[in-house]
Amino acid sequence: MTDTIRKFDAIVLGAGAAGLLCAIEAGKRGRRVAVLERAEQPGKKILISGGGRCNFTNLHCHPGNFLSANPHFAKSALARYTPSDFIALVEKHGIPYHEKTLGQLFCDRFARDIVQMLETECQAAGVQIIPNCNVRDVRRTHEFIVRSDSAEFHAPVLVVATGGLSIPKLGATSLGYDLARQFGLNIRPTKPALVPLVLGDKERAEYCDLAGVSAEVIASTGHQSFREKMLITHRGLSGPAILQISSYWEPNRPIQIDLAPDREVCAAIYQAKARNIAAARAALQAILPKRLATRWIDLHAPQAWTNQDLIQLERQAHEWAIEPAGTEGYEKAEVTAGGVDTDELSSKTMETRNVPGLFFIGEVVDVTGHLGGFNFQWAWSSGAAAGRSL
Repeated sequence: MTDTIRKFDAIVLGAGAAGLLCAIEAGKRGRRVAVLERAEQPGKKILISGGGRCNFTNLHCHPGNFLSANPHFAKSALARYTPSDFIALVEKHGIPYHEKTLGQLFCDRFARDIVQMLETECQAAGVQIIPNCNVRDVRRTHEFIVRSDSAEFHAPVLVVATGGLSIPKLGATSLGYDLARQFGLNIRPTKPALVPLVLGDKERAEYCDLAGVSAEVIASTGHQSFREKMLITHRGLSGPAILQISSYWEPNRPIQIDLAPDREVCAAIYQAKARNIAAARAALQAILPKRLATRWIDLHAPQAWTNQDLIQLERQAHEWAIEPAGTEGYEKAEVTAGGVDTDELSSKTMETRNVPGLFFIGEVVDVTGHLGGFNFQWAWSSGAAAGRSL
């Protein structure tokens, strides 16, 4: 390590969505800000998001779209930096975008447009982004001292925006949680979220040769439900409905899948002269993809075809219970649920209550959004909250 000492007003750890927006807001207010990034370039997770198009926010963002031990915590930041605020920034830079279903906004071209926009804003605000900066040690005296392989950074303010554990191939580490523990903060248990589910051996043998088949369903667990597409994979289930419900699913609990939302599977069978498996297949094939309908009926057909049997078949079609064996883990998870306990933070500024000058923002905090641009909006909103208060 060299003896190089670099002094700033604020140090931000992590050049992702939250860290860059925070740095921009602080820089615009005259603060000298350094953003330390472990990777060779900023915004690596932004670049792969939304299939490379970056689902950068959602028009219908509200606190109910977020999972946290304190469901009220996100309200303040979300109210003070809204989707409209970020859209105005996108439009200022002339980035073309479009709305998909359910209020999701995507770039017309590439996610790279969003990263370049943030880099341009950082440059205009005098923010220094320092890539390939591997943090070795952080300590606090009268100020924060961050040691890397090649330099020592000093500042009275430290913002931790290092993200969660999801997608380790992009460089995800436990640094943010390690720092929180170092400074005595509580961590809510973490788990993969917005992640495909893996089926047990029995269900995998029954369904996973149908990999690639998708259908609109309602996936539920506990009191939470999502109506979107489900996709069968080689190892289990994915698609938006499954990714959404995965954030709420707990091991050793089933999920319920309504295969025929707002439809009656057995109505056609009641009316048919013949009540048999062929009639049941035809009825469900009118609702589901043919291969999935055929397989499901073959596995769930009753012994007889009495009225009571049909009532039971109808119920099963709307309450198909599956107990996943697990998830695909952090390697396939879009985000990490859990994280720094929100009780440790100011909801207005994101500063820790007991360590002045220490902030946590973005995914490292125990606030997890639904699929569809909500996690990016939390990054922008929490980053802005911290950046404006530095």
